[in-house]
Amino acid sequence: MIRPFRARSIIPLAAGALLVAALAACSTVGPVRRAGTATAPPPDGSPASPAGGAAAGGPVRVELVQKHGQDGPVRTLSVQPDGRWDCANCAGDDVRSSGQLDPGQTQRLRALLTDERLAAETDKARGYRVSCIDALTSVLVTAPGPITIEDCPGEERPPLGYEILLLLTQATPAEATA
Repeated sequence: MIRPFRARSIIPLAAGALLVAALAACSTVGPVRRAGTATAPPPDGSPASPAGGAAAGGPVRVELVQKHGQDGPVRTLSVQPDGRWDCANCAGDDVRSSGQLDPGQTQRLRALLTDERLAAETDKARGYRVSCIDALTSVLVTAPGPITIEDCPGEERPPLGYEILLLLTQATPAEATA
């Protein structure tokens, strides 16, 4: 039999792991395509990648999912290869907002997302495990895989992933980490 205090300490960890697994399984990374439509080339004139992934050197999109603690609202931010973003529930108020990164931010984001070193920062590559309870958890869904960053004292922050997180949170209504 599991003692009540022990069960309560496992629930937030299991919820965090479930969130990461669900995001990895359900999210699509790359250009969104609808049946029968072609993907437009990026506005900078570079050719569009058929796969839309970092491995092909083409533009990629990124998603940021944030949750504060076990009971906090889930906020999602999707950024397209051209810098357009859409944020759902960013302020925890069920409001959608959208906007556009400036050209410099779009170019920097593209460079970070196509950096080969990003693959070494994925949760799988780092052997990431949820370690904080009641912290702001940010999951970047990238082409190489999810990258989880917790706002927790002493928690290791993957350098490229954290730079992407800061860029996104400074340019959009998404919540920044400490």
